[in-house]
Amino acid sequence: MQILHLRHHQIDSERWDSTIASAQNSTGYAFTWYLNIVSPGWEALISDDYKYVMPLPVKRKFGIPYLVQPVYTQQLGIFSTFEISFEIIQLFINKIPYYSYHINLNEHNVNFELNQEIIILPNFVLHLNKPFKDLQSAFSKNTFRNIEKAKKEKLTLDYNTEIEEFLNFYYSVEKKNIINHVNLLEELLKNGLQRQLMKLIGIRNANGDLIAELCILISDKRIIYLAAVSNSEGKKVSAMFFLMNEIIKAYSKKDILLDFEGSSIEGIARFYKGFGAVNQPYCVLKKFRPDFLVGKI
Repeated sequence: MQILHLRHHQIDSERWDSTIASAQNSTGYAFTWYLNIVSPGWEALISDDYKYVMPLPVKRKFGIPYLVQPVYTQQLGIFSTFEISFEIIQLFINKIPYYSYHINLNEHNVNFELNQEIIILPNFVLHLNKPFKDLQSAFSKNTFRNIEKAKKEKLTLDYNTEIEEFLNFYYSVEKKNIINHVNLLEELLKNGLQRQLMKLIGIRNANGDLIAELCILISDKRIIYLAAVSNSEGKKVSAMFFLMNEIIKAYSKKDILLDFEGSSIEGIARFYKGFGAVNQPYCVLKKFRPDFLVGKI
């Protein structure tokens, strides 16, 4: 197999997106519109027939190119409709043209052994291809209690939250992210909503006040729990339990995966597992990250 390194302008966007759409490990992160926003000028490794593709999220500092995982992009790596074997993973990793990288591969890229530093991280997913009652039967007792608690609060779902309201609410709670990523998230939301590949779902209390919000990234095979936030009232009344119950109900019996995006934090992982999600780990691959290349991305 011949593997080519393509600069951004050399990538055939239509062929790329066709490969991602049909890939067994397809994800919304890997489509060209998304990569263009989170990693402008990204490059790629491809097999000469586009059967296998791997985005390279390249950045430069002091003129030195290196790879770093983009924000709002949990996993990338190698994608294909065909089997991604040990040998193919080795070929692609060995073909990375830059000496320094810190990248997250996807759950289909974990079967390999290399000398580089490798970290295995958890990611929780739930197949929704069953009737809602069957999915609900896998909920934990704690999850059931929280859903019932939220139902008593006269909460309502809002599927028409404006981008500005979402961002104001999100950054009023997640203040640590406001400096670095506000413009990036706004650009993702504008493009994703316009393409009908994202949804903003809010939860309002009995007075109509927003107390929790979730942004999901949608593709044919995967729904990604991309950006979620609850204020103190939302946490108190278990608003996010209520919201996830409704999402699972809405997408039940569909051949689609609900991807919770992590987490290594015990309390958050317990929340995901409480809906019956199972761990589908992925690899973080590092090689030579000197101090001057490490920092805010």
